[in-house]
Amino acid sequence: MNTRISAYLELTKPRLLIMVMASVSVASYVACEGNIPQALMETFCYMMLGTVLVAASSSVLNHYLERKTDALMPRTANRPLPSKTLQEWEVLVFGAITIIVGFIVLYMKTNPLTAYLGLATWVSYVWIYTPLKYLTSWNTAVGAVSGALPLLMGWCGMGQPFDPMALSVFGLMFFWQFPHFMAIAWLYKTQYTNAGMKMLPVVEKDGLLTGMQAVVCAVAVIIVSLLPVWRYGVGASWFYLTVCLLFGFLQLKYALDFAQNRNDVTARRLLRSSLIYLPFWMIGLLTINYTPIT
Repeated sequence: MNTRISAYLELTKPRLLIMVMASVSVASYVACEGNIPQALMETFCYMMLGTVLVAASSSVLNHYLERKTDALMPRTANRPLPSKTLQEWEVLVFGAITIIVGFIVLYMKTNPLTAYLGLATWVSYVWIYTPLKYLTSWNTAVGAVSGALPLLMGWCGMGQPFDPMALSVFGLMFFWQFPHFMAIAWLYKTQYTNAGMKMLPVVEKDGLLTGMQAVVCAVAVIIVSLLPVWRYGVGASWFYLTVCLLFGFLQLKYALDFAQNRNDVTARRLLRSSLIYLPFWMIGLLTINYTPIT
């Protein structure tokens, strides 16, 4: 029984869920200018529940659609479906229940727009991004949209209209994913090749475009991250500014190293720098004094 429970939990990709929960929470906090009103706390909790269910369903059905290729790669061969820990129908039912309940919770307890954003996230990740992995290297761009949409859910869930700050948090998450995933795709390019996935390092053997994409998007991360400073001023966000510049340029340095010397060592350093950047960016957002410059 414990093995089956663990298998169901693994289907939801818990580490990804934690990242989604953190990013949605931070987006909600920024949307409310640093203070989520008590009157919105119930809505916030329901939004988090619905978002987690939608994200879980996306991961579950991703497992289902990739069950055959997962069996071909050592890094995924022990997942619940390739290892036969769970049956295919069980995974399908689990994925269907979580998306239905998640959508209903978001629609009834948050607002329709948040629910539709959740549905768009689910559709783009499960039914567009996942199949595109086997067709084109542009799959990463679609996956980056899916990964950034939950931040707009957090924003919209608080009833706030979209503004440049909403685009800032969405844009940063979108661009951040490219250096992160280019590093992962490089490290596992042999496995992706054997599984028939058209990741960029698989499609172009020398990795030139892979490195360039990592560098360009690392620069974009730095630029987009400065929007809160422009809106609220350096005095209101000095810690945020320090964090974004320090870790932003650190990520850029490792992206440049990777672009110049494309190997597993530089790719791993780039991956680690991206994993360091994201939580510090979120912490920095929590420290801003959200009083717009007049």
